[in-house]
This record gives sequence, structure tokens and C-alpha cells, in this order.
Amino acid sequence: MTWMLTGGAGYIGAHVVRAMTAEGVGVVVYDDLSSGVSERLPEGVPVVRGSVLDGDLVRRALSEHQVTGVLHLAARKQVGESVERPLHYYRENLQGLTELLEAVVEVGVPHFVFSSSAAVYGMPDVDLVTEETPCVPMNPYGQTKLAGEWLVRATGERHGLRTACLRYFNVAGAATPELADLGVFNIIPMFFERIDAGEPPVIFGDDYPTPDGTCVRDYLHVEDLARAHLAAARHVARPEAVPGEDLTVNIGTGVGVSVREMADLVAEVTGRPDLPARVAGRRPGDPARVVSSCALIGERLGWRARYGVREMVESAWAGWRLRHG
Repeated sequence: MTWMLTGGAGYIGAHVVRAMTAEGVGVVVYDDLSSGVSERLPEGVPVVRGSVLDGDLVRRALSEHQVTGVLHLAARKQVGESVERPLHYYRENLQGLTELLEAVVEVGVPHFVFSSSAAVYGMPDVDLVTEETPCVPMNPYGQTKLAGEWLVRATGERHGLRTACLRYFNVAGAATPELADLGVFNIIPMFFERIDAGEPPVIFGDDYPTPDGTCVRDYLHVEDLARAHLAAARHVARPEAVPGEDLTVNIGTGVGVSVREMADLVAEVTGRPDLPARVAGRRPGDPARVVSSCALIGERLGWRARYGVREMVESAWAGWRLRHG
């Protein structure tokens, strides 16, 4: 089999490529390289540079590389930006997915895995978020992911694709320092940036109904996420898979970590306990607690997280130091 990974040169994509090639799975990367870095990829992995909006190029790539499965990670993913540029997000994320699925159907690729997001749930008022928790996305990014799931399932049912949609939670860490996240949009690199500047990290709100008053989240090591993508690819490609079959699962650890606990751990790992976090006011739209139930993915794919939050912070810090000195 050969899998085409859209967005395969990005932070998460490069880890998925690494996991798949390590298992001997054939891979070709399709990426516009707007944020991806081809140097992240193992030697010998073919790279097609282009946008998923370019349906003709997608068709040629699928045909020329004899692709038998597509793993779609390419997307615009910044929540704040999606609020400011909803048309851009719907075009890139939904129209791009439409072009890709049209090419998949026309060429006859039977397997499709969609990299979705826990953003489809919005602000769930439950202790553990299951796949049955109502989806009420709060921003255009989450909306495009939920609509993307609908489109993937509908296409799979109509055209006999075996599909999977993966809703993952807060991703962190790195397999090696060279593969670390280059962005500063998530809490751990945001804390690093403040500490690097000699400033205390900022916690937004400490009056939530949680044990220490700060928001609680489910953090997932990117290596565990990459293994989950590999497990999903194997699942949809198994010989007994039924045409039109879909699997939608959460990917997380099931363990909640508060923002205060994360700030304390970052201070310890970076050696800067002299910069204790300061508290600012709440940000609009931040739910008090979002933690995944991992029961279904364990039952269906035999997957569970191997790494804890300390490994995430330590590996992310090693990547930060490599880039910033």
C-alpha cells in the first residue's frame, strides 16, 4: 500500500510520516509548504508541492504514485484567525477537502482518514467527552472540522470508501528536537516564549470550578497521536473492512491537567521557578474542563497513550532550545 499524507511536512504530519515509514508503509507527502518543512521528512520520501485546492494536481499525484489511501492532515487551524477570516477557513478547509475527495473518488482510492479535532465539541459540560457528546463548535475552525466529518462520511457511504475521522485533543511534545512544533499558538510554547523573554507565563483566569481554579485540559504527545493515525490507516485498510464503513474516535489520554499544573511543570523543566505564572482575566469562550474519554479508540483500535505530560514538556523544551538557543 501507498498512503498520501496531505500536510505531511507539518508538525503533526512529519511525525505521522515517521511512524508509518518506520513500519515499512509506503508514503508520499502532498504539502504546499506554507508552514510545512520538507527537511523534517525521512530521506527518500517523495514530496509533491501543491494545494489540495488544485484538483488536477491532486489527481496526478494519486495516479502517478499509485496511492491506495489518503490521510488528510492539511488544514488551516488557528482558532483566532478563523474568527477573523471565516471565508478563508471555509475555502481552505472545506473546499480543499471537497476537491481532494472528488479526486479520490475519480481515481478510485478506497481508503480515507480525516484528521479532525476536539474543537467540534465546543464547550462540553461533561467530565469526560465521549464520541456521543453533542458537537456544538464555537468558531469557524471547529465548524469546518465538523462539516468535514459530515462530508467524509457522506462520500464514504455513497462511493464505498472505508473512512475514519480522528478527533484529537491538545497536542504537544516532539519525537526529536528537529521535529518540534515551530508555532507559538499552544500553551506550552506560549509559556516557553514568555520565559525566554524573562517574563512570567500568563494564566487566563483562576476562578473556574476546578480544583485549583484554572482550566483543565487533556494533553496528548504527538508521538502517541502519530501511532493513532497509523492504527486508523491499518483499520480502514484491513481485508474485512466493509465499503462505506466509518469510524469516528477521540484521541487523548483521559487525564486532565490544569493550566496551573502545566505552568509549574514548565517552570521546573526550564529551570525558571523564579518566574512564577501571573494570573490575568478569563478569555472569552474558554470552557472550564475538556478531557477525552479514550474508551472507544482502545476498544476498536487497541490504542492507548504511552507518554505523560512531563515527556511532552521535556521534549518540547529540547526542540525550543534547538531553535532558539
